[in-house]
Amino acid sequence: MNDASRPRERSALTGFAVNKLDRREDLRNKHDAVGALRNRSDTRIAVVAGDTPILKRIDGEALSVWFSHGETESLGEGLEEAFLGLAPDGAPRFGRLLDRSLVEPLRERPELFVTDLRSVALKRLVPEDELGPLGQGKALLDWHARHRFCAQCGGPTSLGASGWKRECSACGAQHFPRTDPVVIMLVTRGDSCLLARQARFAPGMYSCIAGFVEPGETFEDAVRRESWEEAGLRVGTVRYIASQPWPFPSSLMIGCIAQALNDDIVLDMTELEAGRWFSREEALQMLEGAHTEGFTSPQHLAIANTLLRAWAVDGEEP
Repeated sequence: MNDASRPRERSALTGFAVNKLDRREDLRNKHDAVGALRNRSDTRIAVVAGDTPILKRIDGEALSVWFSHGETESLGEGLEEAFLGLAPDGAPRFGRLLDRSLVEPLRERPELFVTDLRSVALKRLVPEDELGPLGQGKALLDWHARHRFCAQCGGPTSLGASGWKRECSACGAQHFPRTDPVVIMLVTRGDSCLLARQARFAPGMYSCIAGFVEPGETFEDAVRRESWEEAGLRVGTVRYIASQPWPFPSSLMIGCIAQALNDDIVLDMTELEAGRWFSREEALQMLEGAHTEGFTSPQHLAIANTLLRAWAVDGEEP
């Protein structure tokens, strides 16, 4: 399906979800072909130093994630490089990892803009079609930085498949990038929904509860388990709404609306510091930044915003 005919899914409303690159898995083990792509004049490269994106200033205040060959080389020696795919016009796209010690020196250069990935998304610092590939590159390169030694024998590993695996030089084991599934759920009961907060949240902000999917578990059962463990709520029907790639460092958020079977909330105070039922009217106020008590919801970046909007605005139910 080409991009023009693809439906606008709710997932595409979340940060990092729009990624128009053709990943071309078929090319990853063809080193000569990828090498030829790397050397093309229209090749562009996204750069992260440690886990910090390096952006380029263009046309005054506009920013871009894409650097040319020469611009990339001027930033410092690359530790790893990965083939991300082809842009819609066929131009090759790569990601490059620099040492985190370069962050501060690069921050001083006037032609660059250096900030954390969350701020890039939250403040919409780059075009939407650049944010997804930047998240892809950051998650992949961060995995390389964390997996320099073999989990099987402890030997050193090296990059393979144009950045899509690592190979152990000692025992020959192959290691592939991982994505960790996380369920995030808006638990509802009639015209009310459960929202909670952790101590690290901004003052007054409430969000959906979430948790990692465990081995041998469907995401529906993960929703039921997390709802019981974190809030003491038994859940019946679970309905999938949307998903979001979340490169902090490499999760996939699976967003659901779930039906609570009881009213009494019993919070796990080691995970949460507060939580309660909010009416649909309150949820709408929070989305609009107009709650009478000053409560707010997560911003557009987060899939929690998408879930709350699907229920409160669009009338979606479990």
